[in-house]
Amino acid sequence: MTTKIIYFNIVTILFLLFFTKSFATSNTITDNFIQCLNSRSNPSFPINGTLYTPGNSSFPTVLQTYIRNLRFNESITRKPILIITARHVSHIQAAVVCGKENRLLMKTRSGGHDFEGLSYVTNTNEPFFIVDMFNLRSINVNIDQETAWVQSGATLGEIYYRIAEKSDTHGFPAGVCPTVGVGGHISGGGYGNLMRKYGLTVDNIVDAQLIDVNGKLLNRKTMGEDLFWAISGGGGISFGVVVAYKIKLVRVPQVVTVFNIERTSEQNLTSIAHKWTQVVDKLDVNIFLRMRFNVINNTNGEKTIRAVFPTLYLGNSTNLVTILDRDFPELGLQKSDCIEMSWIESVLFYTDFPIGTPTTTLLSRTPQSLNPYKVKSDYVQKPISKHGFEFIFEKMKELENQMLTFSPYGGRMSKISEFAKPFPHRAGNIAKIAYETNWEELGDEAATRNLNFTRVMYDYMTPFVSMNPREAFLNYRDLEIGVNSHGKNAYVEGMVYGHKYFKETNYKRLTRVKTRVDPNNFFRNEQSIPTLSS
Repeated sequence: MTTKIIYFNIVTILFLLFFTKSFATSNTITDNFIQCLNSRSNPSFPINGTLYTPGNSSFPTVLQTYIRNLRFNESITRKPILIITARHVSHIQAAVVCGKENRLLMKTRSGGHDFEGLSYVTNTNEPFFIVDMFNLRSINVNIDQETAWVQSGATLGEIYYRIAEKSDTHGFPAGVCPTVGVGGHISGGGYGNLMRKYGLTVDNIVDAQLIDVNGKLLNRKTMGEDLFWAISGGGGISFGVVVAYKIKLVRVPQVVTVFNIERTSEQNLTSIAHKWTQVVDKLDVNIFLRMRFNVINNTNGEKTIRAVFPTLYLGNSTNLVTILDRDFPELGLQKSDCIEMSWIESVLFYTDFPIGTPTTTLLSRTPQSLNPYKVKSDYVQKPISKHGFEFIFEKMKELENQMLTFSPYGGRMSKISEFAKPFPHRAGNIAKIAYETNWEELGDEAATRNLNFTRVMYDYMTPFVSMNPREAFLNYRDLEIGVNSHGKNAYVEGMVYGHKYFKETNYKRLTRVKTRVDPNNFFRNEQSIPTLSS
């Protein structure tokens, strides 16, 4: 007994010594980092008031305000040693230089909608800090030049509202969720319901401001075309911190048409879905006709598949009905299904706000809902048969919480070279699929169960999607398709997800740019672009 007590006491003492040393080391790292930040900050823009450590009472609020996936808001989720809520470019410059000096991992957060939380969590054991961009959200619209400078911390809703303030015939091709942050959305490619007419968000970027690994502020001219190309769809965080993008506005009619009709399995849905995959990429480029499936209970209490078809048409309802009567009569669109409104009102409609919601709602930075979720992506390159959809629907009914969203390609998307931007999924793609699983319960058990549902559905879809590689969309980041350990084989490891996101040629070009501009791999995450020497 005495021996056990002595042994227990020794273990306890050793643990306390280790914990105390680790805590002291952590404090020392943070103190050295803050000291460096203060010494390097611009006296005209002091950095002190922007710093939050875990000991600060506001730290949890600052951290959690922009966590958009509650999978990563658990008590066991690793926390940063510091959050810098940058208010000036000099704060970011100091963060980069001091982060390098103190060998810290840096996370840059512009909106927090990244699906794997990589802008505010890490799966490594490295101490890390966050540069939060939410204060850097100025938007300067120039209607005469049809451009706008937009800082990375702005949201898509704020952009749309500020454009509409000055013009009812201009818009911008970006996402349908108004609380998404500009920085991550654009740097990863960006898409929305104007993509068939005008291409991706990155196809409409004309300049950028980037802080490089040496803390220098660069624009398109000073960074060079290779680096500008890389941050226009290759993920900005692999190459620096994007402070702002200059966007090219596009023309929209004063009146657009929307509808969101529903169909169920009992309404010949397999035929409708099959025809959708045959025609949707060939429709008039002014039509963006999505198809989204989920499982509901019918009037008999049995599981059935419901499809909704949220659609935007850049024109009036008469023309839309005429086009779909000719090209997609299986949908059965009636003029009574259509609603005419302004483009800015259609943004609210597409985000499921009630008709009549004031456009000032787009200025809210609070999401309509928050919950844990998982998203995976695929590309459809050949029509799916009726029999194929029958199998897909049966599998969906076996699983819980499954939602499959098919977004149409074609139009402008198929006209742009796959090498023009890092995003390569152009000609030859009918649609992109998003697999989304949402759940309410917190904790590992619920997460494990629901994540498995998504994996099963994804595996089941293998015969219906692209292969060699099975392609994926960078903005729908998915750590299950390869994790970069930044070890000896980081480049080879990166090929797993790199080829899926960018395909071989673009991935190789991205690694060459990375090696040149950040040879020591300071800007990194679990799926960043590795250097050739990694």
